[in-house]
Amino acid sequence: MDIIAKLGSPFSKPDFTIGVATSSFQIEGDAEHREKSIWDTFCETPGKIADHSHGLVACEHVKHWESDIDIIDALNVDAYRFSVSWPRVIRQDGSVNDDGLAFYIGLLDRLIEKGIRPYVTLYHWDLPQYLEDEGGWLNRQTAYAFEKYAEVVVKAFGNRVYSYATLNEPFCSAYLGYEVGIHAPGMVGKEFGKKAIHHLLLAHGLAMRVLREHAPTIESGIVLNFTPFYPASNEEKDVIATKLAHDHHNDWYIKPLIHGEYPELIKHIPNAHKPDVHPGDMEVISESIDFLGVNYYTRARVQDNGSEDPHQMPPAEGKETTAMGWEVFPQGLTDLLVQLHRDYTLPPIIITENGLASDDEMTPDGQVKDLQRQRYLNSHMNAVADAMAQGVNITGYFVWSLMDNFEWALGYEKRFGILYVDYDSQVRTLKDSAKSLQAMLVKRKALHNQG
Repeated sequence: MDIIAKLGSPFSKPDFTIGVATSSFQIEGDAEHREKSIWDTFCETPGKIADHSHGLVACEHVKHWESDIDIIDALNVDAYRFSVSWPRVIRQDGSVNDDGLAFYIGLLDRLIEKGIRPYVTLYHWDLPQYLEDEGGWLNRQTAYAFEKYAEVVVKAFGNRVYSYATLNEPFCSAYLGYEVGIHAPGMVGKEFGKKAIHHLLLAHGLAMRVLREHAPTIESGIVLNFTPFYPASNEEKDVIATKLAHDHHNDWYIKPLIHGEYPELIKHIPNAHKPDVHPGDMEVISESIDFLGVNYYTRARVQDNGSEDPHQMPPAEGKETTAMGWEVFPQGLTDLLVQLHRDYTLPPIIITENGLASDDEMTPDGQVKDLQRQRYLNSHMNAVADAMAQGVNITGYFVWSLMDNFEWALGYEKRFGILYVDYDSQVRTLKDSAKSLQAMLVKRKALHNQG
């Protein structure tokens, strides 16, 4: 099955970036050579990880990074998006771990040697535990610690990086980590979530200023995850609940970045839930960005069922779902992108994550026939092309994920990769989706060469 149905789509153009993505804690392993992170602590807490696993070994990427880059190179992608582990770079005493920096510099140099553009994310959820011990993202000082960390990384990496993202999915860090507690550090309380996100966004703005100073020619931005919300019915109460869900889970994160203010919702939430906004904060948070990274996986239908919060309904009976139980709904990606384009004046958008978990199994002859993933990628790439046809400026698309890995609170139960990882042997095997993507990119390269 060919991954792209619309051969004339923007995906075939040479200036459209196609890549694969990973994150540090999910693949690196080598925990003995870094500081402890909040995810190490979370994994040690009974009942937090579905399969009782941890990220101490993961995919041993620190050990196998050279062969992993060879695989990325063989896929013919334009770019590789990965994150830097803050605990691998800055020690508890504030000193720099030169060996940790050297690992990433070696990675960057090899990517450049292969002609693969490095897209670097500075923070993908693995906060050093020593900072969490001081309050984590509920402590304003963590934003300034991030500013210093960003400066160390950016100055060390020099001109090796093609694109920087400050944060990945601050919604997950703030809401899942500090409000509902299903991610590290596992705090629960509505009085925490919006305070945490304010400090995360402040950290982003401070880091953007560091990037402007020390890497002025490198494109820099932020990655947000979005869920398009649809009312379960045309009843007014469901429509109102849907708008409320959108304000809480989408606009609360993007509006401060683009407009320098929180949604009107801030006037209606209890004072105890409001962030502590200092004079000048919103100017820092709304520092201009060169791109907006958009992560998309599924949609949500919303119902006002009488509870305090909008009720997000499970997928309707008969709808195709992923191994996560998420509805496969490519139209949601088009709708989301068009809505963002309509509501905000945005810089170019990059689809920084898109993919699914499926119940992948290896056949006796070593094949992984992940047909659902091929269908998913095909339909969602076409959804991106449809949004571009409606005027949305999108410059790239990254498949999540390069390889099966530690899937946070779900441990190793869910496989998102286009590479199958045998966690006992650490052998990587190209799934059929990887082979299909590879074939598409070979054809694309041939077309470019002919041109």
